[in-house]
Amino acid sequence: MIVDQQTEKTNRSDESTMMTTIDWIPKTRLGRMVKNGEISTMHDALKTGLPLKEPEIVDILLPDLEDEVIDVNMVQRMTDSGRRVKFVIVVAVGNKDGYVGLGKAKGKEVGSSIKKAIDNAKLNIIEIRRGCGSWECGCRKPHTLPFSVTGKSGSVEVTFKPAPQGIGLAAGDVAKKILRLAGVKDIWAFTKGKTKTIVNYAKAVYNALKENAEFRVTEEEIKKGGIVSGSVGIPIEEKDKSSVKM
Repeated sequence: MIVDQQTEKTNRSDESTMMTTIDWIPKTRLGRMVKNGEISTMHDALKTGLPLKEPEIVDILLPDLEDEVIDVNMVQRMTDSGRRVKFVIVVAVGNKDGYVGLGKAKGKEVGSSIKKAIDNAKLNIIEIRRGCGSWECGCRKPHTLPFSVTGKSGSVEVTFKPAPQGIGLAAGDVAKKILRLAGVKDIWAFTKGKTKTIVNYAKAVYNALKENAEFRVTEEEIKKGGIVSGSVGIPIEEKDKSSVKM
């Protein structure tokens, strides 16, 4: 109940996000470029190679971003002054259309920790590729991953394989939450290790999607699998041709 109440407070505070971005004074080069209108999409912002250090950048470029709390863990420590309690929060963010991030934060209060974890997740946002990588389908629509990828964190290892339309997300609950935020609709998932460790499980899923984003693909593979990077409707070859003034 405490988490639900704090989450509601966090959601209400998100309504004032646009007001805070108006008064936002960027401190980084990428932030100034976004504020001045030189960069208008998250794809162009990530392509610059400049570090993403301000969550307000994501608020402006991805205004429809959604967040979901993956795990809330209470940590206790005995000190000379008594018992101290802190909360460790893991949050995933995404626009359900090719962008996803994962963040972790620790604090004395749940609400402030969730807010901090959301900001950290925004700073870790990545652009993933989607397509039709299943030989059973061949629809050339971006409903699944275009190829098999593997992510690992601690003892947990997750492998995602392309699935045909209609299968849905054949994965664990943690993986489902992150994949939905990323915009993946169909997938086969195979896991190894202690998946009950939610933090490592979430990190393994994120690392697998990050590997998907770093893969190099040829133009032939893009056309064959209908691969789209980031938001639907903008093919990879068109995005690669776009240039940003540095």
